[in-house]
Amino acid sequence: MKSLSLLTVFCILVTSAFGQWNWVRVDSLYGDLPTAMQVYYTETPTDGKPNKAYYVSINLKDRSVDFSTMVGNGKRYTPKEYHQLGNQPLLVINCTFFEFVKNRNLNVVMRDGELLSYQVQTIPAKGRDSGLYYHVLGSAIGINSRRQADVAWLYVDSASRYPMATQQPVNSWKDSIARPAASSFLNRGSFRKWKMETAVGGGPVLLQDSHVQITNNIERKFAGDAIKDKHPRTAMGYTSDGRLILLVVEGRNPGKAEGATLGHLAAMFQQLGCVEALNLDGGGSSCMLVNGKNTIQPSDKEGQRPVPAVFIVGRK
Repeated sequence: MKSLSLLTVFCILVTSAFGQWNWVRVDSLYGDLPTAMQVYYTETPTDGKPNKAYYVSINLKDRSVDFSTMVGNGKRYTPKEYHQLGNQPLLVINCTFFEFVKNRNLNVVMRDGELLSYQVQTIPAKGRDSGLYYHVLGSAIGINSRRQADVAWLYVDSASRYPMATQQPVNSWKDSIARPAASSFLNRGSFRKWKMETAVGGGPVLLQDSHVQITNNIERKFAGDAIKDKHPRTAMGYTSDGRLILLVVEGRNPGKAEGATLGHLAAMFQQLGCVEALNLDGGGSSCMLVNGKNTIQPSDKEGQRPVPAVFIVGRK
């Protein structure tokens, strides 16, 4: 078992207090679905607070379903619009973090083995550290040609076809170099080519080797105590018996659905038997459509938030 940080130990202790969520199968609410795919729902309170969450479980080995991604190519679309543009796939779910000015994905997106979006690996420091840069390896979840899933930390170079991946988190570092050489990243871990057919990035990692290991500080995702805040959430993981788990938690809906912390999210995946799991963009972006129908209620008052990328599941 890997060595655990204090944050990891804390998360393991608190998740034991969350209890178990009671999941109910609700396929019949979402029309015709292949046998490889099931939909589950829970209203079990979390920490005594109202909660609503859905997950979809899909047999990775079943060739009747296809896993892919779509990007907006400089534009943002709602999940409903992607559903229409993508020939009405079985499932559409938001994925990457992004910036609003140029509608740019901040994480990896891959389709058919091709990199469609690259992740931001160098972040300008602020305040008294202005003029310095943080260098960070972000995380992603991918599915290869043998339909095996994996969560890893990536170094991505536009000159290379495939990202380079490590199974151990790499601590970020700070210096005055805006564009560090590849060796600055690759010499800090054991890397291999990450030959995935489909992949999306996000972060932080929630589970490794079936243990709660939230690498928020290493990935420099949420500052301070923000990981303890409750928000709408989107995340993905996979089980040892080859099932992909796509999970969304409704939030910011007072009295009906409070949302989840990253610790809650990790505990849910652990309860579902996942080996590895990854947090994706949440908040107002969180949305999952099954056969074009909403699961959770998006938290933005306008409804579904336009996003620059989605993960999709279609019929083969």
